Amino acid sequence: MIQRIQTVWLLLAGFAAMATLKLPSYANAEQLNLQYAELNGLNAGLPVLIVTITVGVLAFITIGLYKNRTTQLRLCVAGILLEALLIFLYYRQTTVFATGTPAVYSILHMCIVLFFVLAARGINKDEKLIKDSDRLR
Repeated sequence: MIQRIQTVWLLLAGFAAMATLKLPSYANAEQLNLQYAELNGLNAGLPVLIVTITVGVLAFITIGLYKNRTTQLRLCVAGILLEALLIFLYYRQTTVFATGTPAVYSILHMCIVLFFVLAARGINKDEKLIKDSDRLR
């Protein structure tokens, strides 16, 4: 399980998803009476919080399903779709702010998508290797 490269990618995706709970994605925003506000997973609202935790837990659960590669691949695709939904939810939350800029940590969301894609690629390579070895028997 740990010797497979997709385990590393899924661990990185899970840790990055959990890091987005605390690290800001949008900063220097003036909202109503606040002079300085940060938008992260904890204060962006309940839908963002639920989807962020779901993406992180999904990445960690996918690691444990190393014997069932088709389910693992489907969960990676689901993780990519959930992260795309999360990016949309963050974008929708930023329209509330009058001014502000994306924080440096907003790049983590693109990294999560990349990690899931790389994990899916590794799972696909493993599946192909198994099929090729079964064919040779």
